[in-house]
Amino acid sequence: MRQGHVSYLLAGAFHRMAFVEWGPADGAPVLCVHGLTRSGRDFDVLAQALAGQGRRVICPDLPGRGASDWLPDPMLYQPPSYVVALSHLLARLDGPVDWVGTSLGAICGMRIAAAKGHPIRRMVMNDLGPFVPQAAMARIRDYMATTPRFPDLAALEAHLRRVHAPFGALTDAQWRHLAETSARPAEDGGVLLHYDPAIATPILAQEAQALDMHFLWNALDLPILAIRGAESDLLLAETAEAMAAKHGVRLAVIPGAGHAPALMDAAQVALVAGFLAEG
Repeated sequence: MRQGHVSYLLAGAFHRMAFVEWGPADGAPVLCVHGLTRSGRDFDVLAQALAGQGRRVICPDLPGRGASDWLPDPMLYQPPSYVVALSHLLARLDGPVDWVGTSLGAICGMRIAAAKGHPIRRMVMNDLGPFVPQAAMARIRDYMATTPRFPDLAALEAHLRRVHAPFGALTDAQWRHLAETSARPAEDGGVLLHYDPAIATPILAQEAQALDMHFLWNALDLPILAIRGAESDLLLAETAEAMAAKHGVRLAVIPGAGHAPALMDAAQVALVAGFLAEG
C-alpha cells in the first residue's frame, strides 16, 4: 500500500485529497470511492485482491474524511465538491478507469459518468440507485445529527458493529480493521470517528426528502454492475429491478446485507473483480 494526495481547487483555495494506492503503477486503474462517513481504507480487502490481478487501485478519502483536508465552509460538503476533487485525480490518471462506488461514492460516479467525454470504462454501484426514498434519507439525517465520542477503540468498534450491521457478516478481524481505520484521537482523550463533524451540516440544514437522480441515471451509457443488499432500505427492490432493465446493467443481490454490502467477503470480491475483468 502506498499513500499519496492530489491538490484540487475549490471555492478559491487549494485543498488536499489523500488516497491510498495498491498494485503496479502501470496497471489499469480502478478508482474505489467510499460512502458518506467512511474512508478509502474500507476497500483494503477488495484493493488487495484487484492488485493481485495486476490492477492499479486508488482509494481516495473524500474531502473531510480520513487523511484528506477538512473544508472551511461546511456547506461545501456536497457531491459537486467531491466531484471537483475526484476530477483532479482523474485528470492526473489521464486515461480510462474503472469505478467502484459505495453509496455516496456511486453518486459521485454517476455525476462523472453522466458528463460527456468521461473516462469511466465500467462502473460498480454498490447499494445506490437513481432513487433514494424519504425514509432512508431521514434515517441518514438522524444518524448524522450526533457526533459520538468513545473512550477507546473497543467502544468505537462496538458502535460500528451496531450502526453498520447492514454491512453484512464480517469477521472479528474485519470489524477491528474498520475500527482502526475509522478512528482519530480526540484532543482531550478517547477517540472520534475519522471525519469532520461538519459534513453533516448540509444534511441537517433541510428536512429529509426523497432523492431523485434519474436525470443522471438516464444519461449513463456504460456497463454497470448494480449491487443491492437484500435488506437495503436505501436501494429498494423495485428500484434495483428497474435499473436492471436498462441496457448494459447487471444486478446482483447480496443476501444477509442491507446498506451497504462491505465488499469484503470472497464472494463479493470475486463478483466485483469478475465484472471489472470483462471487456
